[in-house]
Amino acid sequence: MHDFPTALRTWRHTRRLSQLDLACEADVSPRHLAFLETGRSRPSRGMVVRLAQVLGLPRGDQNGLLTLAGFAPQFPSLPLDDAEMGQVRQAMGWMIDRHAPYPALILDRLWRIVALNGPAQRLFGPAGFAEGSSLLAALATPDVFAALIENWVEVGHHTLLRLKAESARAGGIAELDRTVAALAANPAIAAFQPGTTGRAVLPTIYRLGTQRLALFSTYAQFGSAEEVGLSDMKIELMFPADAAATAVLIGQAG
Repeated sequence: MHDFPTALRTWRHTRRLSQLDLACEADVSPRHLAFLETGRSRPSRGMVVRLAQVLGLPRGDQNGLLTLAGFAPQFPSLPLDDAEMGQVRQAMGWMIDRHAPYPALILDRLWRIVALNGPAQRLFGPAGFAEGSSLLAALATPDVFAALIENWVEVGHHTLLRLKAESARAGGIAELDRTVAALAANPAIAAFQPGTTGRAVLPTIYRLGTQRLALFSTYAQFGSAEEVGLSDMKIELMFPADAAATAVLIGQAG
């Protein structure tokens, strides 16, 4: 998207809003919104921010919309080692370190590993994952996960749906969409039909040599994040799905 009118129309269609719906939500006349979408009128900075908020744009895309309209970005984009991010680094380290003996890792918008705690390193290290590794790249070559995860077809199908929804909420993320296409190209995953299981959660069953480790995940995010990368960061906290997994993880810690 190379201009503000096109970007505004695209986001409105992505959110499945009519011009009237968006105009009402943003408290602007439908006529003025139509002029903004055709380029007949130029928006004020306040108008761009209001429209971006009503459309629910991620921080980075709000910056992009402001830039296309000729304004400076609103939200900072800082490296994680910046002094301003010091308290954030401490909070992330506190969460994943104190989650031991259970695995925990931090992922960015594109599913790159930002950090892992010790148990996560023991779980994923043998498969070649470390800080900076891309889970999307591994998902696009599913033999990696097929060797690591016993119920990979079921988990792969669930992951495909998660990535698809995550991309849609963000208005389309090309890297996620390519991974969705790669997963959908796997015949077993494409043919998978989930049935009624009665389970509370879907466990991911990892293979650790001769051991099986059933885990499920919860995800935490920074609700008040203003920095672009931080607003999309996810902290994945894994928990044992059965008593056997609990015993293995506690035994490893001991």
